[in-house]
Amino acid sequence: MSEHEEGGGMALDHDTPIPYLERIGTYYRTLGYGAPYRWAHYAEVPFAPLKKPLADSRIGLITTASPFQPGKGDQGPGAVYNAAAKFYTVYSGATAAEHDLRISHIGYDRIHTTAEDSRTWFPLAQLRQAARSGRIGELAARFHGAPTNRSHRVTLETDCPELLARVREDQVDAVVLVAV
Repeated sequence: MSEHEEGGGMALDHDTPIPYLERIGTYYRTLGYGAPYRWAHYAEVPFAPLKKPLADSRIGLITTASPFQPGKGDQGPGAVYNAAAKFYTVYSGATAAEHDLRISHIGYDRIHTTAEDSRTWFPLAQLRQAARSGRIGELAARFHGAPTNRSHRVTLETDCPELLARVREDQVDAVVLVAV
């Protein structure tokens, strides 16, 4: 009998959520910021139900992954955090093409997670398959990259309006947002 089975299906003691918010707060205090990092938190979040079934809908994709930038240090799976690989403006790419996107510029838990399977943070292949199988109506011709520059003001005043304009140009019915 495994340790998991002996515990009556309960999670093991070491299997606990990662205290991400606490870790980021500690990180910013260590950098010398006086005020703790303030997470975006809204009392109400807009939600728009689909107007038609997924099988009849055009789906868009927005990712926080960055295009590979040769000469900007290690950006491969397992790379340490690499601020040089960040991007600061919205970008778009053709969904019919292959893309080399990376996540070394993101502060994720590198102890418990690897970046070896890009399909977990850039599900373009899965969305293509969903379109071929009829699960979704079609995939928009472009995907879009959302910068992660940690500025609420820039995100709300610059990046979000640009992303919205682009998905509207693409005439999508719904968007898959993959924020690493």
